[in-house]
Amino acid sequence: MAVRAAVVPAPGSPLEITGIDLPEPGPGRVRVRLAAAGVCHSDLSLSNGTMRVPLPAVLGHEGAGTVVAVGEGVTHVSPGDGVVLNWAPSCGTCHPCSLGEVWLCADALAGAADVHARRADDGTDLHPGLNVAAFAEETVVRASCVLPAPDGVPLTDAALLGCAVLTGYGAVHHSAKVRPGETVAVFGVGGVGLSTVQAARIAGASKIVAVDVSPQKEELARAAGATDYVVASDTTAREIRALTGKQGVDVAVECVGRAATIRTAWESTRRGGRTTVVGIGGKDQQVTFNALEIFHWGRTLSGCVYGNSDPVRDLPVLAEHVRAGRLDLGALVTERIALDGIPAAFENMLAGKGGRALVVF
Repeated sequence: MAVRAAVVPAPGSPLEITGIDLPEPGPGRVRVRLAAAGVCHSDLSLSNGTMRVPLPAVLGHEGAGTVVAVGEGVTHVSPGDGVVLNWAPSCGTCHPCSLGEVWLCADALAGAADVHARRADDGTDLHPGLNVAAFAEETVVRASCVLPAPDGVPLTDAALLGCAVLTGYGAVHHSAKVRPGETVAVFGVGGVGLSTVQAARIAGASKIVAVDVSPQKEELARAAGATDYVVASDTTAREIRALTGKQGVDVAVECVGRAATIRTAWESTRRGGRTTVVGIGGKDQQVTFNALEIFHWGRTLSGCVYGNSDPVRDLPVLAEHVRAGRLDLGALVTERIALDGIPAAFENMLAGKGGRALVVF
């Protein structure tokens, strides 16, 4: 029986909501009925070719649902279990994994080349985007791509734990290692940015400055824990320094992936501070520094992949924050949509409008 899914036929092509034929789960595979999936900017990066994966593909990499069936050899989940999808499973044997840096696993995206399903109308082979193909009523994934859903967290909320929250929380706690009392600036107040703001609050930051091009996001940012809000402009770095005794923040986290924003985040960081880049930019986004300023400012600039997180380790930690009321997953969602609403949500992202949408099946 065909299920409905959001398919990108080729780079730059509009998404199509169409029927797909899924196989039954073979050895080491799991079939999942989706409860919800987050619409993330990374999916837009896949559709426009910024991130290259085999196409055509079913997009969606942040989701949660219920196990429908399991293939031979799958023992850690059973039909009826709630699960969170893990789009970047670690192999455990490559060099980064041997160092404990599972977020850099060399084989994490190997599944993106699999034939995931076929279009119901013409039989075209489809790939699973970032491994899990969550923009569909059901999906079949490798067993390593499912983690037991945490107790006490609704599946529609747990979907956000699979990417946005892990990334934002990890950027603060694993990459930048924010200490109590430090000051933090967060550039970009989408789903990842709001997760970063909440994580900075949990870490005990004394001042959290949220920065975005949209004045309308101030209320969301302050509800998440921002103490100050700056509408992005040519004077953003100066405004942030004015808010921090002319020093700059201890930590800046860039969640946009644009050269100008990365440069501004760097300039907003105090001498000796840390700038962490979470946003995924294109190859055309060139960031430049001169040798003298690198020496003089003594800042650290670092990339951050998936929040430098280990989902197996970090998911239970995040769940405990949710249950204790320290982490509000509902505050990350500005719109709840049906599967048919995904193309419009993508158009909103392209136009710089709207916040984070959650597809509820």
